[in-house]
Amino acid sequence: MATVPEFEFRTSSACQYNNNDPRCVEVATNIPGKVAVRSTVTGRTVEFTAEEWTDFLSGARLGEFDVAA
Repeated sequence: MATVPEFEFRTSSACQYNNNDPRCVEVATNIPGKVAVRSTVTGRTVEFTAEEWTDFLSGARLGEFDVAA
């Protein structure tokens, strides 16, 4: 039986990690076709296909998820 690789998370470059307030997002892209996103607070992980992740990033760059003040 083949070994299933584990996600290798890296912290977002936008994160200003602070030990007193460790709210950051970590992303793993080491498994072909998959992207995992994890919260440093809860440890919860959400998985996306590579296509879903690319579509999300494109939308974010265009401001689709901006919150109106």
